[in-house]
Amino acid sequence: MADTIEEYKKEVFEKPSVTVDVLFFTIKDNKLQALLIKRAAWPFKGYWALPGGFVRMEEDLESAAAREIYEECGVKNLFLEQLFTFGDPKRDPRTRVITVAYYALAPITEIKKIQKSEVKEAKYFPVNGLPKMAFDHKRIINFGFKRLKSKIGYSNIAFGLLPKNFSLSEVQNIYEVIYGKKIDKRNFRKWILASGLLVSTGKKKSGLAHRPALIYKLAKREVITFD
Repeated sequence: MADTIEEYKKEVFEKPSVTVDVLFFTIKDNKLQALLIKRAAWPFKGYWALPGGFVRMEEDLESAAAREIYEECGVKNLFLEQLFTFGDPKRDPRTRVITVAYYALAPITEIKKIQKSEVKEAKYFPVNGLPKMAFDHKRIINFGFKRLKSKIGYSNIAFGLLPKNFSLSEVQNIYEVIYGKKIDKRNFRKWILASGLLVSTGKKKSGLAHRPALIYKLAKREVITFD
């Protein structure tokens, strides 16, 4: 047992590698979709995977996740939340790799482009229509989808999928897409307006076939929970 840093022998202990993987959700074609990249090298060459990579010695986990999603997909300033740590000893054929998974949310309208210089190909896939995937990334997506589906019931996290200004119909559509079922319009609006999450902008969305809809924004952009 070491009493000082000088006595500590770090070479005695094996050192697993640490990665971050980012599950990036958005709504596209009225479906909840995840952004995947096609791997260009072994292992799992040609398979689809989550954006991610190894954590550098000088960076913390969240910084690594933000860097990877920007380098591989060209998007930044996203909502990021740690999802879970996956550590099956055989999850990566290269070596012992522990990955810390994050999930990110953004509206498709605010994503300008997907960066492709770092990857062979990048594409969105519906969470219920995933391709053959590398590592344990399908498990991570399924885990993240369950977390998101649960959390929208007690927090404002779903608003990460909406632009800054939105109508109540757009809010309801997000919930219906994630839950996978229709929601009673009157009850939903009564609940969401009573939650204190929304502030009216005083503006209306025009150019619609029906009556112009009032436009709202979040009272607070950070993620909060509610009863």
